[in-house]
Amino acid sequence: MAQALDIARWDLECEFNNTDHRTELNGVERLIVRRGQPFTINLHLRSGVYQPGGSALDLTVETGPQPSDQYGTQASFGLTDQIDTSRWSAAITSPPGNMVSLSICSPPDAPIGRWRLTLGQGGRVDFVLLYNPWCTGDVVYMDSEEKLREYILAQDGIIYRGGWKYPIPTPWNYGQFEDGILNACLRILDMNPKCLRNPGKDASGRRNPIYVSRVLSAMVNCNDDKGVLLGRWTDDYDGGVSPLSWKGSVEILRNWDTNACQPVRFGQCWVFAAVACSVSRALGIPCRLVTNYNSAHDTNSNLVIERYVDENGQLVQTSRDMIWNYHCWVENWMTRPDLKPGFDGWQVMDPTPQEKSEGVYCCGPIPLKAIKEGELTYKYDAPFVFAEVNADVHTFMKRKDGTTKKIISSVHVGLKISTKSVGSDRREDITHLYKYPEGSDEEREAFTKANHQNKLLQQQDNAGLLIVIKVSAEMRKGCDFDVFAVITNNTPNEKKCRLVFGSRAVSYNGILGENCGFKDLLNVQLAPGEEKRVALRMNYSKYAENLTEDNLIRLAALLLDYGTQEAYLAVRNVVLVNPEIKVRILGEPKENRKLAAEITLQNPLPVPLQNCCFTVEGSNLTGGQIVTERLNSTVEPGQDAKVKIYFTPTHSGLRKLVVDFDSNKLCHVKGYRNVIIGK
Repeated sequence: MAQALDIARWDLECEFNNTDHRTELNGVERLIVRRGQPFTINLHLRSGVYQPGGSALDLTVETGPQPSDQYGTQASFGLTDQIDTSRWSAAITSPPGNMVSLSICSPPDAPIGRWRLTLGQGGRVDFVLLYNPWCTGDVVYMDSEEKLREYILAQDGIIYRGGWKYPIPTPWNYGQFEDGILNACLRILDMNPKCLRNPGKDASGRRNPIYVSRVLSAMVNCNDDKGVLLGRWTDDYDGGVSPLSWKGSVEILRNWDTNACQPVRFGQCWVFAAVACSVSRALGIPCRLVTNYNSAHDTNSNLVIERYVDENGQLVQTSRDMIWNYHCWVENWMTRPDLKPGFDGWQVMDPTPQEKSEGVYCCGPIPLKAIKEGELTYKYDAPFVFAEVNADVHTFMKRKDGTTKKIISSVHVGLKISTKSVGSDRREDITHLYKYPEGSDEEREAFTKANHQNKLLQQQDNAGLLIVIKVSAEMRKGCDFDVFAVITNNTPNEKKCRLVFGSRAVSYNGILGENCGFKDLLNVQLAPGEEKRVALRMNYSKYAENLTEDNLIRLAALLLDYGTQEAYLAVRNVVLVNPEIKVRILGEPKENRKLAAEITLQNPLPVPLQNCCFTVEGSNLTGGQIVTERLNSTVEPGQDAKVKIYFTPTHSGLRKLVVDFDSNKLCHVKGYRNVIIGK
């Protein structure tokens, strides 16, 4: 009969195992491994020696508060000749002796989370098990080392904001391997209502990234639970901070974790998405953040956004249907065995609380392929995401007497869908993954499947008058500049029209602010074939105080044809770009060596800047902390605000130093510098 090994002590070999499992950036003080891949524990025997065939060891693994064999949250197993990667197994890999190398492997579909391992009669080991996108048997497997470096290991990235005509790259510090972040991510799973209701079933469900993605979508917002972030889409940020003040996820997740899971105030779509990206990557699900420009918010699932304007062409809010200047969500990578073949790969998951799904504010995961093909019955929330990129826009004029009239306006949704490229900071356009080319047979087929009758029946109305809005090249924040309504008469007749050309500040989610400039021309005459440019002057003195933090102005030009009584509307959102932040690294960047960065911003405004403050953070650069440097002096127009900031990098590799500038007149200006840290 085999003799039980008499274990005196053990060594978890955390540095070796964590490095082998690509989790060493979490630290090497505890064992963090990935499923479906063996890890090694060294056992030091109190007496006797290990003999092949003559020694025995009983092992038990458990996760969750109610471990059971039935749910796959408990397993008992002994030694075998070799590791079986399809189930919990253990084998000795060292020669006979009083020090034993024990290799242990979990199945590639084991639930993720905190596990307890019992060795024989008393030795207990705690470890964390994560998804393994390097393992072919794992449903999150991704067959590209370069993509895994981007979608799992990269701790920083680029979020695209601004407008579809001018996407603005904003740096973000995901920081998924910073101290305490993995604990916060596991706590998010533990605090979710499904876990609180049935912890045994929830622990088992964590084997499935579809389930976990849906939990994260609900838990990153706090609308139904003790989730991470509270959303706020007004200018009132009392009791918290503006969503634009965040530079990364680390501070948000730490604040939530250390303040008894009280929601962090405040988030908007890119913040919700960025935190979801950090958590997904931390748990081992490949993830990327995506921006959809001109994103439709269809509240009644009819695939139509109805917009009403007054007789000056200004938007009148009469329904909850909206078009957001942009909207951010994430895509998580996984197979979909719950759907028919062909729908594996990227899945949309949206943690911004917009509409309820199965009674909870969450959205997804839904395959991109289902959106592209118009498969709206597929799980989860396909109609809402399909509408975000495909909804039809109908615009009506609401007259003073209460009557309405449909007006001719070409507004398209789902434009320039963008994400950061793999291995570079360039923008990658992934619109083709969501929709077929406009007017193609495949597009019509997808719309037929989705019962999108409006798009199928839509005829291009063109009564011969055309109006578009153009902007000048010198348009930037702090300047006076012109914008133009360009009217073309393509008819054989002379036209007499009224032109109402207005501008208002607008937030990124479509909420209108104050007037920034207005012109009403009652007698615009156009000969056949004639083109006219009508300028509207945008004065800094007028728009400066009205701009929201999003730096957006909505231009609307309404053309009324006196002869036919037709109305034509052109709308364009313009982004006033903030000045560039310049970062110069002083000295040779090396691991564990103090480094300085000289950071400069030139004041582009015609007024002085006061209370100037630079803050920086960067994964493995600033020790998981935010470094702040304030200027005591006023920065006059055209002058530089300049500081020197010191930090000590802790790991080699390509890192992003993320910078934020704040002042009384210029707020939340973002910048960054890529730094290659040597060993």
